[in-house]
Amino acid sequence: MSIRIAVGKGSCGIAAGAAKVSEALAPLLAGSGIPLGTVGCIGMCWLEPIVDLYDGDALKARLVQVKPEDAPRIADAAKNGDFSSISDLIITDDDAAFLQKQTRIALRNCGIIDPDSIESAKAAGAYTAISHILRDGVTPEDVIACIKISGLAGRGGAGFPTWFKWNAARQSPGEEKYLICNADEGDPGAFMDRAVIESDPHTLIEGMLIGAYAIGAQEAIVYVRAEYPLAIKRLERAIGEARAAGYIGKNIMDTDFSCEFRIKAGAGAFVCGEETALIESLQGQRGMPRLKPPFPAAAGYWYKPSNINNVETYANVAWILNNGGEAFAAMGTEDSKGTKVFALTGKIRRGGLVEIPMGMTLRDVIFDIGGGIRGGKAFKAVQMGGPSGGCIPAELLDTVIDYKKLAATGAIMGSGGMVVMDESTCMVSMAKFFLDFTAKESCGKCIHCRIGTKRLQEILTRIVEGRGREGDIELLEELCNAVRDGALCGLGQTAPNPVLSTLRYFRDEFEAHITEKRCPAHTCTDLLHYEIHADKCRGCTACARKCPVQAISGTVKQPHVIDQSKCIRCGQCIATCKFDAITVE
Repeated sequence: MSIRIAVGKGSCGIAAGAAKVSEALAPLLAGSGIPLGTVGCIGMCWLEPIVDLYDGDALKARLVQVKPEDAPRIADAAKNGDFSSISDLIITDDDAAFLQKQTRIALRNCGIIDPDSIESAKAAGAYTAISHILRDGVTPEDVIACIKISGLAGRGGAGFPTWFKWNAARQSPGEEKYLICNADEGDPGAFMDRAVIESDPHTLIEGMLIGAYAIGAQEAIVYVRAEYPLAIKRLERAIGEARAAGYIGKNIMDTDFSCEFRIKAGAGAFVCGEETALIESLQGQRGMPRLKPPFPAAAGYWYKPSNINNVETYANVAWILNNGGEAFAAMGTEDSKGTKVFALTGKIRRGGLVEIPMGMTLRDVIFDIGGGIRGGKAFKAVQMGGPSGGCIPAELLDTVIDYKKLAATGAIMGSGGMVVMDESTCMVSMAKFFLDFTAKESCGKCIHCRIGTKRLQEILTRIVEGRGREGDIELLEELCNAVRDGALCGLGQTAPNPVLSTLRYFRDEFEAHITEKRCPAHTCTDLLHYEIHADKCRGCTACARKCPVQAISGTVKQPHVIDQSKCIRCGQCIATCKFDAITVE
């Protein structure tokens, strides 16, 4: 065997300790002839750090949750080819099924190639599509036609046909045109774009080159949030390598096609996920949306024809050109073609990145691929589409994943965030969490969003603090509709979605908070009541000693009591009691 070792060093892997594992392995492998390399995120975030042992291109063993102290055993196993000594580190068949049940196109090379090596990317097929286009005389119209056949829709959330945007930009008059990548991924719980850039930056570059060729742009810009330093670092390196190899610059591959690349690091404003706000930020202005029309295809960056798609959209393009639009269209549903990447987070057993064909159900993703709910608790809801989306309850778990079916539930596909909630989640608090986010992220340009989201936030805060009033539900609904109908851009228009969807499916929880001053999920601190039951209390004093505010009193071997005026509802007492004498209501 000719063994080589690859350590997964995406942001999640590094955070889990992958860099230390790599540092521990390096001296042990020195002089052995066994290469030690780096790959990006394979998507199994709950198993990081991950170390893969290859024989050529064949994966021989995937080691999970590796620690630096495991390095000597791994090095010895790689040297002698006997993996029995590291069998405890090898991924289980159950966990390995996480990838086997997926169809990976945008993520096809993530966790497999070295993101810092163009040669590694080319060995996996990078730049074959753009080479074919330029060398074999494929016209921009042919490229757009192929994308049209594929049915590829923008993966940033709106689901608008990619070919239509490209064609509109191409047909707009003017020689100066721009192609822009929206990598300003700001949804809580979303990390799909980051993983692609960190793990396979050349796929993004090639997809953008093809898009630039199709619309006639000579400059491509990646607008990426500054909070992604590793992604920026690897993308900068990849752009440099692509330029040195002749794929970026003047007269690419000795043709008339020229295209330069640059990166703009954004300041993390969620509203810059809206394309015209992003353009304003690119121009050095405050990120605030423009009135539309005109649309960017006619008047975008510097009011020149421009096209904007997100990372995942571009990551599909080269595959589509290599395999044909029909191959991509063969996957998915009638209304939603191809695959979609989701970031599985929350109360899920297997949190990470999932890419599946459209048409699978939420149940398939959450329970079959994601492994269901952690700790054996009951599934309650899934938040789709981030702050712009909505909560889908357990009774709709068999909803098919496509744009129209998800929209019918009151949620949206969004960029692909999928936050799973269990029975311990308070849906009123969840709605408040997302309203807090959108209220803070509002750019303030229009009154409906600036003031309306603030008023919604105030009402929800009152409710979770036990100060809800009769008529608050009706007031929430009235304000939500006003904000949705009057806001200028997608941020304000969709900000009410989390509130409206939770009211639609979990109205009883709002009513319990308002009329009964009770949180059914037992999470809203101001509505909790801790009580010691005299028939079970042994007077051991453990809870009194643990209480940080001395709210519990009593003598040894006698029942204790809680002073409700002092209690801060921290839960320390109930966690300490060994006799189940304390309950919370």
